[in-house]
Parts: sequence; structure tokens; C-alpha cells
Amino acid sequence: MTSLAKADIREIEKIVFSTGFYKNKAKNIKQLAIIVSEQFNGKIPNDFDTLLKLPGIGRKTANVIMDCAFKTSIGFVVDTHVKRLSNRLGWTTSQNPVKIEKDLMSVIPREYWKDLSLYLIYHGRKFCMARKPDCDGCFLNKLCPSAMKTTKIK
Repeated sequence: MTSLAKADIREIEKIVFSTGFYKNKAKNIKQLAIIVSEQFNGKIPNDFDTLLKLPGIGRKTANVIMDCAFKTSIGFVVDTHVKRLSNRLGWTTSQNPVKIEKDLMSVIPREYWKDLSLYLIYHGRKFCMARKPDCDGCFLNKLCPSAMKTTKIK
């Protein structure tokens, strides 16, 4: 973490360039590395609220860190795919990621939060795309309100 904190910002920008918004991301990464090095002995904190105070970390990233690094599900990871699929499946009507997270947490048992969010992300990338979902070929089409409206499967 210390070497990242001392790294030249242009080097960090080169590494994250392909992700988009690379200048802002590089700035946040460097600042996060400095804070973690100085305040947390180079260790990422395992507290959700503390993570949210770090540069560049919002609810989605904090949930991913808690799930993957610390094996603790605090909330439901909501990215664009989870947002789209949870609406199409009728689990929420909201477009607000925080409200969607709360809606999903109220209907899905905690032990499924991590895996289900990963499954929804994968499914959204491979089958239930934003502009052209493959409802006819989707194995969830008999359960999905959106598919029932757009396909011949009833």
C-alpha cells in the first residue's frame, strides 16, 4: 500500500486508463493508498462505514470488499446489471441503487446476497442485456414478468 501511496499519479493513470474516468480513479486510488497507509497500517479496514469514508468507495464497492475480502455480507451489491435485472424480475420498481439494495435485502435471505448479486451481474452481461435481452433463450423466462410480456412463453 505504501508503494502505491508513493507512486506517480501518471503511472496509476496508465494502469486504470482502460476503465474510463481514469484521472479521477487514479486520484482516488492514490489518496486511498495514502490514507490506508497512514491511518490503517496499510490494511484495508473491515468496517463498512469506515470504507464508505475512503476516497472512491461507495456502497457498491464497500459491499464487494466486505463480501469478498472479509466474507461478511453487509448489503447487496447493486451495479447496472443488478439494477436492470431486479426491475425486470419485479423485485423492485426503483431506479435508485440504495432503494434497490434495501428492496433486495428485504426479499432475499442474507446468505444469498453475495452469490445472487454475482449471478445477476453475469446473467445481465450474457443474457439479459440492456438493449436486446434474449428472453426466448433465457432459463428464467417462465418466472420473469418482463419476459412474459415480450415472449410467446406464458
